[in-house]
Amino acid sequence: MPLKITVRPIRQQDHEEWEALWRDYNAFYGREGASALPEDVIQATWSRLMSEAGPIHGLVAESERRLVGFAHIIFHPNTIHIEDTCYLQDLFTETECRGRGVARQLVGAVYEICRSRGVSSVYWHTHASNTAARLLYDKLATNTGFLVYRAKA
Repeated sequence: MPLKITVRPIRQQDHEEWEALWRDYNAFYGREGASALPEDVIQATWSRLMSEAGPIHGLVAESERRLVGFAHIIFHPNTIHIEDTCYLQDLFTETECRGRGVARQLVGAVYEICRSRGVSSVYWHTHASNTAARLLYDKLATNTGFLVYRAKA
């Protein structure tokens, strides 16, 4: 059954709940224990989300006065469009709220923000093994088939 939620921009008073969700998100992707993000990275991420001047923005999904999900987006120029593009870097829904429309509403809110800014393209990545998320993403966007390569510089 869909969950009644409100999607809104992240606020300073969300810090504690956001950080708990952020740690759960990182644990989901194996960044916990010895491989957990350092505290300074967590705090830098929060500071970037709170900076109105920066390219990183955060949305939260709230249900019954508690946070149940978030989306972090980055607007940036690119080489194939005149207007900026939007990278949906992080999308997370609390475990017990998955499958209840939270992620769909967060992505919908991202699309709305993009339209209001004249941005026509949104992209994101997920792990190939994240089958539950991919079922939703296949309904919301096109799988381009591109692979992501990463190296230390």
